Amino acid sequence: MWHDMLALPVPLLEKVLRTVLVYALLLLLFRFSGKRSMAAMNTFDFVVMFLLSNLVQNAVIGPDNSVTGAVVGAVTLVALNTGITRWLASDDRAARLLEGTSSPVIDDGHLIPGTLRHLAIRREEIEHAVRLQNGEGLEDVQSARLEPSGQLVIVLTPTAQNATRGDLDRIERRLSTMEGLLRRPSR
Repeated sequence: MWHDMLALPVPLLEKVLRTVLVYALLLLLFRFSGKRSMAAMNTFDFVVMFLLSNLVQNAVIGPDNSVTGAVVGAVTLVALNTGITRWLASDDRAARLLEGTSSPVIDDGHLIPGTLRHLAIRREEIEHAVRLQNGEGLEDVQSARLEPSGQLVIVLTPTAQNATRGDLDRIERRLSTMEGLLRRPSR
């Protein structure tokens, strides 16, 4: 029993190489599928993810159902991911190559022509994101860009931005000063 659970029917190096190759393939597929696919997953995206995980499972494990094989695959996958994550954090060129760069979507309240189609984003999604940032509409947006992670970063115009704690503190000080002047006895 223990032998069947722990024996590696596939050579260790093959197990590691299978995991590395499948990881690299998936990394490339997601890199070229675009930024939007990494942002908000819809039902179709979940179906693809589930099917994709099932499809590549056999390529990673091969004819190996042992616990040892699973441990080797898991350790290889986590170590590879950790190494690449650390490499990307320290090498800007590698990050641009593997992750891409941000894409401007809005400039001075106007959608950049062709960008939404290229990024596969609907105008309604942009407008919804603006409302989540407390903007009324596109005219309240100074700039917006889609990051490689799929996150939409929106910068509202100064007049559309919420007051900061510092703004409120300044107003409170001015009101206190005015209140003090009003309470002074008149001369």
